[in-house]
Amino acid sequence: MKTSDIRKKLSKLISGDVFWSKEVLDCYSVDSSSYRMQPKLVVFPRNKQDVIKIVKFASKNKIGITPRGGGTGLVGSAVGNQIIMDLKLLDKIKITNDYVLVESGTPKGKLDLILEKNKKFLGPNPSVGTYCRLGGMIATNASGSRSLKYGSIIDNLLEIEFVDGLGNVINFPTNSVVARKIRNIAKKTSKNDFPEVSKNSCGYRLDKINSISDVQKIIAGSEGTLGIIVSAKLKIFPKPNIRNLLIVAYNSIFDAMNDCPKINKIKPAALEFVDEITLQNIDYKMPKNTKCLLFIEIDTKLERSKTLIKFLKGKLIKLATKEDEIKKWWKYRDSSLSFSLKNILKSEKAPHIIEDAGVPVNKLSQLIQLIKKIEEEYNCRAIMYGHAGNGNIHVRLITKQKNKKLIKEIATKYFAHVNKLGGTITAEHGDGLARTDFIKGQYGSKTYQRFKELKKILDPNGILNPDKIISKKSQIIENLELK
Repeated sequence: MKTSDIRKKLSKLISGDVFWSKEVLDCYSVDSSSYRMQPKLVVFPRNKQDVIKIVKFASKNKIGITPRGGGTGLVGSAVGNQIIMDLKLLDKIKITNDYVLVESGTPKGKLDLILEKNKKFLGPNPSVGTYCRLGGMIATNASGSRSLKYGSIIDNLLEIEFVDGLGNVINFPTNSVVARKIRNIAKKTSKNDFPEVSKNSCGYRLDKINSISDVQKIIAGSEGTLGIIVSAKLKIFPKPNIRNLLIVAYNSIFDAMNDCPKINKIKPAALEFVDEITLQNIDYKMPKNTKCLLFIEIDTKLERSKTLIKFLKGKLIKLATKEDEIKKWWKYRDSSLSFSLKNILKSEKAPHIIEDAGVPVNKLSQLIQLIKKIEEEYNCRAIMYGHAGNGNIHVRLITKQKNKKLIKEIATKYFAHVNKLGGTITAEHGDGLARTDFIKGQYGSKTYQRFKELKKILDPNGILNPDKIISKKSQIIENLELK
């Protein structure tokens, strides 16, 4: 079907809007990654019925649909060359005592304000939380600093409503017919093929489907490839009465990493890390020779924490107990992403391919050694920060290299070593175009085949976010744009 006909037919079919001006298409050809793909049109469904109509039309005509939230993803999950579906008009919120019902286009910043008034909070808290949307958070299995204690999206997802690749509305876990099919695939899947890490957004999380009542979790991290999320029920928590933030400075990054398993024993709400470069963004006079910081938030009494500090190799430089002071220090940590990107743009730009690996916490030092080896071998510099308590270190490479083949070479070596460490190639940002090539390498051919079977059940025509997670061709450098 001609692009002009697709545009006309969809404009008449739905109550929402359809746009195809050059300005709109240019805007939606990118997300927050280094990938660019020009879509044919952008649709804004006004309600669930619009979503159903668009999917049925696309399925009948074999046209790909890429759902999109806030466009804050770092791996090319929300770009595509056919239909982009922006779900921002679906933004209703309903709060009860223990959970919240949200539509997929709800901005997390909007939800946070409402939860704050009710003295509640959502566990997962990405640093771009003001801008990302709940559908996108579910699609990537988002986490953030508090996931150490309160879990990722997958741990907090109670129910999900989505539209599958044929235009059927499915509710999990209540749709027992489809749920049983997915549970049967999970039964055939070896959990030994999944890394033993606290966060994992790679592939499809069949390891989490232990019964029919868990089946909604399969949508977490699926990046719109199994269904277009309409709404979800998410667990929420009462705001803690106690908050204490400890800032510990280290002269050695390896000492900091080796202390993390000890710190995890006291079950902190958060355990975060920033490197020496990121320290430049913090308005505080650091002790001489400080190489990195650990941020340790405790939302219980401090007695055990004070005892622990005596056994750490770092130096406690700040104990923040007042809300304003705690927020100020977390703002420093949450600005690590934007600060790292500014540093990269000032010098040379490198795409975010290897930036989100996670390993068992006791292997963190080995992960740092791997990053140092890449710096030396490829004459580049790494900016590092992230969720040390989860073994999840974000890496931004600063390099003069603009050779796409070299970028693929670095990623291939890095991910192979991460897998040897028992880790995951992505802990919270998802696969997208950047990491789809490496999913089979992480899980092996048998589990990858289970992923294909799952995809076939929910998207038999392969129209949902094509070439993400399951793809017949290499994606890592195909649509990569180096400036």
